[in-house]
Amino acid sequence: MSILLPIAIGSLFAGAVYLLLRRSVVKLFLGLTLLSHGVNLLIFSMGDGLRRGVPPITAADGSTLPGTTDPLVQALILTAIVISFGILAFILALAYRANQAVNTDDLDDMVTTDRL
Repeated sequence: MSILLPIAIGSLFAGAVYLLLRRSVVKLFLGLTLLSHGVNLLIFSMGDGLRRGVPPITAADGSTLPGTTDPLVQALILTAIVISFGILAFILALAYRANQAVNTDDLDDMVTTDRL
């Protein structure tokens, strides 16, 4: 299990870089989606991992109990999901408007903004 997570993260990053280097706006959108999923998995793997049955509760003096996980990693991933959703929605709206103005999704044909 410990080798599957880095392989999944590496394949997501490789696929994202490949799609980001393509000339289509749709492939750019999919590449950014894969990149955000790869970053979320990377943040998750940097945390303590999964521990079942023990809630992330601290003691009265502020110290963590043995065997608990850090809830900060889960909060960071949730925040990253929300931010990536907002950015991808904005990029999708921009791509739709650019496709209406230029009538293509090829980035080489979008060299000027005179038609907007």
